[in-house]
Amino acid sequence: MPKKGTAALLICLLLAAPSLAAQHRSSGKSRYSPTPPGTTTITSFDQAHTVVGWLEVVPFQSKIFHDTRMLRVLVPANYFSPHNAHRSYPVLYLQDGQNLFDQASSSPRGEWHVDETIDHLVGSFKLPPMFVVGIDNAGEKSKASEYLPYPDPKNEQDKFSDANSVHGKEYARFLLTEVIPFIEKYYRVSRGPVNTGLGGASYAADAALYTVLEHPGLFGHLLLESPELEIGDGQLLKDVQKARLLPQRIYVGVGAAERPSAVEGVQELEKILHNKGLGKAQLKVIVEKGEEGNEAAWSRRLPDALTFLYGQ
Repeated sequence: MPKKGTAALLICLLLAAPSLAAQHRSSGKSRYSPTPPGTTTITSFDQAHTVVGWLEVVPFQSKIFHDTRMLRVLVPANYFSPHNAHRSYPVLYLQDGQNLFDQASSSPRGEWHVDETIDHLVGSFKLPPMFVVGIDNAGEKSKASEYLPYPDPKNEQDKFSDANSVHGKEYARFLLTEVIPFIEKYYRVSRGPVNTGLGGASYAADAALYTVLEHPGLFGHLLLESPELEIGDGQLLKDVQKARLLPQRIYVGVGAAERPSAVEGVQELEKILHNKGLGKAQLKVIVEKGEEGNEAAWSRRLPDALTFLYGQ
């Protein structure tokens, strides 16, 4: 097809998608609720944003944290096509949603480019079409206390030295009892661990690891970037040692230029997981030479991580 024809077809599909979405979600045959209230949509044609594809930004009220934050839902390509009206899709839940898809909402450090990566990998048939749900953090000052399941006495700046200063255990409950049921109510996500993943970076990786250990059998894919495994006197590593059931695939990335304790923690985690029987098909650990723990590094490793976790 000529390039002009392809561009025109893409424009028509994007313009028609809201109508198709409304028709499907309002259909009496569908068990899914209409579009969540207050949802805004960002597409590739919004010049004020850097989004590739179709991103729905949904305000979400948490009863656990007593606040409202955004869920950023990257919708699979052709999701609104009538031919796919009864198709469901795998899903990956990631923390720090502001920094995943769009430079306009990300921190000064930049974004993960999750949308571009998904678009490329799905388009080259390395991944199945899938949802990625970004869960916004509660702000730079609050997110660390939300993510941490155990105190971090070494964090002198934020002073997370006792159990009352961290809320990672509540965050796991927030994910499982509020966010995931909400997404499953409004979107056709496939159920079960083989279709469900969780991930994050730094303290958000700690939250993800704690959640899959505390609630085994719910997540089949785990993405950890630059986890802070020394928190709580290494309690997360102790939890891994005691775990009887782990995700089917685990990807762990860290930069060699990060703190020596961060690299050592990842290497210890790798050793524990190998001793528990995880081989190359279940576990991939990358210690990238010369890299620090930041969005640029996590973005660069993301294609490898997603291909390992969800590759077909």
